[in-house]
Amino acid sequence: MSFEEPCPDNNYLANHVALLLGSLKAVTGRDLIDPQVEPPKTARQLYEAPFFVASHDTSGDPILTYGNRFAQKLFEMSWEEFTSTPSRFTAEAPNREERAKLLAEVTANGFIDNYSGVRISSTGNRFRIKKATVWNLIHPDGSYAGQAATFSNWEKISKANP
Repeated sequence: MSFEEPCPDNNYLANHVALLLGSLKAVTGRDLIDPQVEPPKTARQLYEAPFFVASHDTSGDPILTYGNRFAQKLFEMSWEEFTSTPSRFTAEAPNREERAKLLAEVTANGFIDNYSGVRISSTGNRFRIKKATVWNLIHPDGSYAGQAATFSNWEKISKANP
């Protein structure tokens, strides 16, 4: 599933944002954006938020389906690049096994809190994410729709070796 880049013409992907936020609320009881705000404004606020939010689909090699502006900037990718990238490529090869274990734990438990790990941008910049929440995306009918993550704490580490 791929989406056009969030903009006023597509209500900043309000339906997908409702899935992200509704799933988070269901498994953690928490909100990322004031739930009293109407959906298109909520979606715009999330897209422009000063923290990371991204999701991936349910394919065998999950593809990123959403990344707010913060996520795109951190990973140094355009919307088109971000949403055509397998999510495993957000981690360096040595860290992918750790990432796979994390995602399996999320699948089993609904979410995890306080995750930390090293990620890599498209240009090789490495950074450590801290205190991330990762959760399952569940449609209102109960069907599984992928996973999402959010964090606001991160630190630059170094450029990866070529």
